[in-house]
Amino acid sequence: MPLTASEARRKLVHIGVGGFAFLLRDLTWPQAVAMAVAAFLFNLMLLPRIGGKGMWREHEHGRGYPLGILLYPLAVLALILVFHDRLELAAAVWGILAFGDGMASIVGQAAGGPRLPWNPRKGWAGFLAFVVFGALGAAILMGWTLRLPPSAWLSPWILGLVLPVTLFCALVESLPTTLDDNLTVPLAGAVMLPLLLDASPSALLAHPDLVRRALLGLAINAAFAGFAFWQRSIDFAGGLSAVLIGVAITVGLGLPGLFVMIAFFVLGSAATKLGYRVKAARGIAQEKGGARGWRNAWANGGVAAFLALMAALDPPRAGLYAVAYAAAVATAAADTCSSEIGKAYGRRTFLITTLRPVPPGTEGAISLEGTLGGFAGGAVVAGVGALGALYSWPVAGLVALAGLLGSLAESVIGTVAERHGWLDNDLLNALNTALGAAIVVAFVRW
Repeated sequence: MPLTASEARRKLVHIGVGGFAFLLRDLTWPQAVAMAVAAFLFNLMLLPRIGGKGMWREHEHGRGYPLGILLYPLAVLALILVFHDRLELAAAVWGILAFGDGMASIVGQAAGGPRLPWNPRKGWAGFLAFVVFGALGAAILMGWTLRLPPSAWLSPWILGLVLPVTLFCALVESLPTTLDDNLTVPLAGAVMLPLLLDASPSALLAHPDLVRRALLGLAINAAFAGFAFWQRSIDFAGGLSAVLIGVAITVGLGLPGLFVMIAFFVLGSAATKLGYRVKAARGIAQEKGGARGWRNAWANGGVAAFLALMAALDPPRAGLYAVAYAAAVATAAADTCSSEIGKAYGRRTFLITTLRPVPPGTEGAISLEGTLGGFAGGAVVAGVGALGALYSWPVAGLVALAGLLGSLAESVIGTVAERHGWLDNDLLNALNTALGAAIVVAFVRW
């Protein structure tokens, strides 16, 4: 939609407030907390009285408060609390939120142009503006807060850290969700930045099997995707995505890691085909005859591919990333198997949040048959990882349990997300794989 005057004012203020991030260089973290609290109280109590309502969006007038304007200082407060001992990291994420998100809206709405394939409501111009201005803002603020000379603000070390974080935040901001950017962008940055702090691209590039793994992964995944396309288990875009995901996994964890993902794909395809006529008659079957597309491939494999690459980028924690990777895949397997088996063979289907009987295929619905099928699918995936010596057999039990819990958590979140329109099914699938990975990491550390 075109850029309106009120939206332009809103975003200019959004960007301008990012200037307060430069104060983090000279503030203690309690002082920074006080600043964020004061900003929240100002936005809540004083801003509406001095003309701030002119920046409210139309639906916010009916609600009586501007959610984004209140979430902004709360997000900054959360960043300061999380990174209280590393305020330069809080400053970097604040820079992404202020300059990246702000300029994305201004440039995107003013320029228009080609739309994003995953969200036609947003365009490439805004996405690129987010990356450029967000990365620059994060790099400058990080270098400033660390008291580095200006010549070091855009050094390869700082840019190499903030650029992938900004790319991830830009992707999150551009997803088709009704969640507020002032919540999703800082959350994405706060999750990704600590993970990449210890990542070392040189460790990956120096790996003695890097080229062999990449070529082997390309050959195996291309052959496997071609066969799946021939069997109509995946469409062309889904096959290409599967090859990219599979190569990343093979580079990061070798063939043992790839076999874990292959186990999921075989189980998921079989579960989708199982009882397909019954599901089609009920109107709840997977579209396109059960063929998976690129959205489904990235939803189920994107988080796993990232974790596999992190195992090669962060060798001291490679074992932990391998377990997290397997749990993400086990969660995808448990979710797919439980959903597809429950749709076809679930005799009594209940909504997980209320235990109220609902028709099969309802978002958040579970059945005994589907839950058992989901646990079996996650257990098989976990066992393949143990057979490949990615981890021990006792850890495989934790991976299987995390997969089941992650899939059940998706059912709980799905009932709420569907009612409020926060996330679509693909985003829910990506979220539940991340939850499964987080759950197993908590298990292992405990």
